[in-house]
Amino acid sequence: MELITASAIVSYVTKLEEESAKLYEELAQKYSEAKTIFLSLAKENKMNKQSIERTYYGIISDKLEACFIKILNTDDYSIEIKIPKEVSYLNALQKTIEIEEKIQKFFVDASDAIGSLVPDVSWSLSRIGKKREDRILKLKSLLEKIK
Repeated sequence: MELITASAIVSYVTKLEEESAKLYEELAQKYSEAKTIFLSLAKENKMNKQSIERTYYGIISDKLEACFIKILNTDDYSIEIKIPKEVSYLNALQKTIEIEEKIQKFFVDASDAIGSLVPDVSWSLSRIGKKREDRILKLKSLLEKIK
């Protein structure tokens, strides 16, 4: 699916944040050793979603929405935000790192695609993309502890 408007990117981002928040809540129930971290990541996802929506709806106008952006193809960021029920903690962490890396790349590319058309949203996407680098490191440190 090609995303050609800022609205489409915001919709896709909110879907990513909702699905990954749900995943982390499920992981928190399943793996008590990282429950606190998974719940904090889920909470952060919900705050990211609210932040992007608040920023977008605070400045958007029909004039802006009629403008097209650099096209993003969601196939380039496609990843299933689910983990099988019978997955090991090790494999769950590896999968969440893969998910976070894809989402982080989308945020950075989406920020670039929106650019100066909707600068406040672009800045929010860029900020969240950079914060996701910290999440990836946090998940990798959990992975290192069990190797």
